[in-house]
Amino acid sequence: QVQLVESGGGLVQPGGSLRLSCAASASIFRLYTMAWYRQAPGKQRELIATIPSTGVPDYADSVNGRFTVSRDNAKNTLYLQMSSLKVEDTGVYYCNTASQNWWWGQGTQVTVSS
Repeated sequence: QVQLVESGGGLVQPGGSLRLSCAASASIFRLYTMAWYRQAPGKQRELIATIPSTGVPDYADSVNGRFTVSRDNAKNTLYLQMSSLKVEDTGVYYCNTASQNWWWGQGTQVTVSS
């Protein structure tokens, strides 16, 4: 079973930026379309970005134009560059495959507040 470890979250003011990372424990990472998910307080986890092993990423409307997903297959690592953050971006951010094949990690908390 592949383990996922998310990091990089924190407290940021509206309009600020953060870069999240997700480290996978196995090289089969490179074979999968990966995804970032977000769970806002009191809401269900939602898919916000996907990126195939090689190819064009896709984004939810709520983050399109502000977030950029990327990956380094040599490092088994997924990234999420978040810019122009809004209060509604607050939540716990998780990574997994686009089909949620692997166990969920602990996630990383992002809080956008003034």
